[in-house]
This record gives sequence, C-alpha cells and structure tokens, in this order.
Amino acid sequence: MSPETDKGRISTTEGFILGGIAACIAVTISNPAEVVKTRLQLQGELAKGGAPKVYNHALDALAKTWKNEGLRGVQRGLGAAYMYQILLNGSRLGFYEPFRRNINLIFGRPVEEQIPFTSVLAGATSGAVGASLGNPLFLIKARMQAYSPALPVGTQHYYKSPFDAFSTIFRAEGPRGLVRGIDAAILRTSMGSSVQLPSYNFTKTQLAKHGILPEGSTWTFLASSTVSGACVCLAMQPADTALTRMYNQPTTRTPDGKLVGALYRNPIDCLWKTFKAEGIRGWYKGSTAHFMRIAPHTIVTLTANDLIINIYKKVRRKENDS
Repeated sequence: MSPETDKGRISTTEGFILGGIAACIAVTISNPAEVVKTRLQLQGELAKGGAPKVYNHALDALAKTWKNEGLRGVQRGLGAAYMYQILLNGSRLGFYEPFRRNINLIFGRPVEEQIPFTSVLAGATSGAVGASLGNPLFLIKARMQAYSPALPVGTQHYYKSPFDAFSTIFRAEGPRGLVRGIDAAILRTSMGSSVQLPSYNFTKTQLAKHGILPEGSTWTFLASSTVSGACVCLAMQPADTALTRMYNQPTTRTPDGKLVGALYRNPIDCLWKTFKAEGIRGWYKGSTAHFMRIAPHTIVTLTANDLIINIYKKVRRKENDS
C-alpha cells in the first residue's frame, strides 16, 4: 500500500471521476432552473425601455415551460449538461487539490495548509481548465435550453440531440464554432470556481473548529455547500449572463469569410452593451433562477462529492485489507 493510500488521499484521476459522478447527480435536479435562467437572460436582449415580457419571473417561466413543453421542455439540454458536468466538475473537483498543493509548494508553504490566496488561485485555475474542456458542450447546452417551440426568446437554434448540434455547428462554422464564447466561459467559471471550494472548505473548517457542527457530518456538508452556493451566485452572475448571450447570439459572415458574433465581440463588449441598453439590472436578469439552480446544484455536488469520496475510501480500504 502506498503512502498516499495510507493517508487516505485519492488520485487526480479518481477525484475527476468521483467529482463527475457527483455533478451528474446534481445537474439532474438543477437543470430545470438552468433552462429558466437561460430564457430569462435572453428575454429583452439589448432592448431599451422595457420590452414586452414573455416570462414575468422565474416561477412563471417554469410554469409556462412545463405547460407548453412538458418534462422535455424543463429538461432541455440535459444530455449535453451531463457530458459538460463530467468535464467541468470532474476537472474542478479533481484538479483543485493537486493544484492547491503544488501552488502551496511554489510559495514554500506546507501542502496541507489552507491558505485563502492559494485556495482561490487553485479554484480559478481548475475552473478554467474545466471550462476550456467543456466549452463546446456548454455552448450546445445553452442553445438547446434556449430553444422553445411555444414561447421563444432570443435567437433560436433547433438541434435533435447533442450529437446533432455538434455536427451541425462543426459543418457550418468548423472548429471555431465549437470554441465560440470560450473567453466568456473561462471568465464565468474562473469567477465561480475561485470562491466555490475555498468558501466551502472555509465554512466546513469553521463549523467544526467552533463546535457548531461535527466534522464529517452530512449537516456540515449541507451548511457549507449552501454558503458556497450563495458565494458562487454573487461572483458569477454578470459573467454568466454574458456567456449565455454570447453563446446564443446570431452570427454574420465577414468580408474574409469568417463567421463572427453579430452582437458581441467578447464578454466585456457584451457586458458593456447590456449595461448601456438595459442598465445594471440587465447583468442580473435571471438571478433568482440562477440561485434556484446554483444553490441545490452546489449543495448536491459538494455534499455528494464528499459522501461518494468517503464511500469510495471505505470500499478501497476494505479491498486493501482483504
């Protein structure tokens, strides 16, 4: 048995796989709120002076989607969401600890020490890796979630499946089409990841340190992930709105034959144009739905990740002892 196993650590590969499983459990629950959030973010895009609303608020959007499109409507893009979550959260949860430990070593600090700066840097870096790997799937997921045959908002893209979407985009735009919005994806995910695991681990440590909740209990995991979800939502919302709009925007062909976004050049341009047309409220469109998505998603992802890791360690320990 290796020293790493003796210490109860898991490898990066194991962390990637277990993190992906936890995220897939979470996205099944949170995907309807993601559909609602996407449609609210696209509603009234760049319209000044209060454009007519298709959806009044998050619950209204959920009710109308269910009424007109049924279960298929509220779970649009779920297949792409599964594949994306495996890449994103497998990377975010699997690479976080190796990155944090190595960054600590670079700064000459013990690998076990929880340092806010190195924790935030590790979270942002692991999130950027996951966002880069998962960008084509996030693009496909956002477009599929935005599509509504009954009450459309924003540009509409119809795909039969994630694989149909992948081939359609590739045929029309080539590889560039699949990396569209990657700068916004990295910005969004880095901002969210920079606070997700650091806030989760900090809360978990403080709850145990001050005797509020016992270390390793499910209630500790739940409380810590709730705080983490709120932090992620606050940090990520403007970049999330920019990402949704950049992914879903129509394209136009330049004189040299390149397909480019017809509305936005990059996430900063998107945020600026949104601010000019819709004010700061435009950045926070769909924020209620975003929290309805991010809170249970973060809670289930992080709680399930801890529980799955603990179960996996127990099973592995039994196998090694037998």
